[in-house]
Amino acid sequence: MFDPWGALRRLTHIQLSFIRMPDGAPGRTDGLRVIWLDDRLQQVARRCTLTHELVHFERGHSGCQEPRIEAEVRAEAARRLILIEDLCQHASWATSVHELAEDLWVTPDVVFDRLQTLTPEETALLAVVEHQTR
Repeated sequence: MFDPWGALRRLTHIQLSFIRMPDGAPGRTDGLRVIWLDDRLQQVARRCTLTHELVHFERGHSGCQEPRIEAEVRAEAARRLILIEDLCQHASWATSVHELAEDLWVTPDVVFDRLQTLTPEETALLAVVEHQTR
């Protein structure tokens, strides 16, 4: 399981700040020194948002990005947070996306992002697992 808090600890030059985001965004980074997380986020949302902002940080992004870039960042964050092995294990018995998200310790949006960006090989693997459980 990806640990964004551990990744952040290794990046000692980054300051994490919990603030009330004025525009309601869950997080943001300046791409250089600071990641801001909205102080109203619950732990699972903090984990997902921090991962998302770390991807932005790694890519040197600051501020809002165009939709294509944002989609790439969401896909990468989802891949880090949900390994295909874990997705296959939990998807075989979860009855909803919300239950799957809870089991994987991510938000439903992250589950949707992961499912939308499966590789052909991952799709085939997930299909095999689903077929075996029927």
